[in-house]
Order: sequence, then C-alpha cells, then structure tokens
Amino acid sequence: MQKRLFILAALFLLAAPMFAQKYFTRDGKVKFFSDASMEKIEAVNKSATAVLDAATGKMEWKVLIKGFLFEKALMQEHFNENYLESSKYPNATFKGEITNLKEVNLGKDGSYTAKVKGRMNIHGVEKDVETTGTVKVSGGAIAIHSGFPVKCSDYNIRIEAAKVSNISNEIKVTVDATLNPMK
Repeated sequence: MQKRLFILAALFLLAAPMFAQKYFTRDGKVKFFSDASMEKIEAVNKSATAVLDAATGKMEWKVLIKGFLFEKALMQEHFNENYLESSKYPNATFKGEITNLKEVNLGKDGSYTAKVKGRMNIHGVEKDVETTGTVKVSGGAIAIHSGFPVKCSDYNIRIEAAKVSNISNEIKVTVDATLNPMK
C-alpha cells in the first residue's frame, strides 16, 4: 500500500510541471473588418503577444496599435492619428481567463470550445467582454481562434458624421494565434 502511494505521489510530482505550463506567442494575428455602406476597411496585425497559463486558464494579450497594416497608407494614417490615437494609446490589451477550463483539456490533443471572460482595454477605455473561441491542442502547441464584435462607441472612438457611411460603428475582430510552451 505504501509503495503504491509513493508511486502515485511521485507521478503527481512529475506531472505537476506539465499542468503548470505557460504558453506564449509574439506573432498572434489580430484582424479587423469594418463593413460600412460606402467602404469596407480591413487591417491586420501579425505581432500580438499572448500568454496562457494552462493550470488556471488565465491569459493576457497585448497588441501594438501601430502594428495594424492597411491596404492604403492613408487609411493607416487616419486610423493611428484620428481614431485610435496610437501615440496616446499605443496598445490594446485583454486580461481574462477560460471560464470552462474543465471542458478544455490543454494537456490533451483535440479541439475544444472555450468560453472566455475578461477585461479589454482599447483607446484608454476598459470594458468587460465575454466570447467563445476554438482551442486546438496539437503536439504540445495550443492554437486559438476567436471572432467577436467591437463597437467603436464603447471605447470612445469617435467617427465624425461625414465618415459614418465609410466606417462602421461595429467592427468584426478575429484572433488567431499558436502558443508554444515557455521555456
């Protein structure tokens, strides 16, 4: 009996670091799309930073606003100077957690639906957000995909009346990232 207990305890101690593993990326992709009546605007940032603690499901994301690239340079300039004021508010952040972590086995290959809740900060305004996404665990890496709407007005991003037909108040955001174990 003592021998079995010792073996169980040893296995637990050996496995504990695996469950306490943190995952990280510096090349997460954040894309947004504005579908207004007169114009469609799309931008992508391929340098989002994310950290995920597999033991708790807690995660943090940081996106450099000036890292968004547009098809037209003038759109990028207006985005940074007039709307997001990236010199004043250089980053967008999210701090939250996977709320259904018991249903998302980050230690086993497979595809899972994750529910995420946390606080997002854009343009100096912090808001509670909840969304769902897909988590795919494969070969020790964790791939995350999610899509959700963001209202400009919720984050004090002002769209002047003359531009309302060019820029939608509701922006579609998608996030894709593959996180690898931190060493």
